[in-house]
Amino acid sequence: MAAIELRVALTADDFERVVAFYRDGLGLDVGPMWTENGRGQVFLAGRATLEVLDTTHAAAVDALEVGQRVSGQIRFAFEVPDVHAAVARALTAGATLVHEPVLTPWNDLNARLRAPDGLQITLFQVMKPAL
Repeated sequence: MAAIELRVALTADDFERVVAFYRDGLGLDVGPMWTENGRGQVFLAGRATLEVLDTTHAAAVDALEVGQRVSGQIRFAFEVPDVHAAVARALTAGATLVHEPVLTPWNDLNARLRAPDGLQITLFQVMKPAL
């Protein structure tokens, strides 16, 4: 069986704040909203992939991006066209900076944030190879 779509469902105690962060702070495109039996908001985030890391690799990524092991079992990563602009926008919308952008060995510029709901998020910009 091939999957058609990957969805991640977050449960938020402060629905409005979390929706505002993903909409305004990360600039995700707004999809359908449900209002029956509570509320649910879909955000469209481009193509989806699922990374499964062992604890050693997760620790290595944390060491590169932050300098120490800090993320939990789940961390979102969003590719953005301009990591500095994306970080500034996210901070304005309530994110906390965990670590400023760093250039990884695979030539991505990665920044680590903590969303208002506590989830760790990597924003990354794929850098052009040096000529």
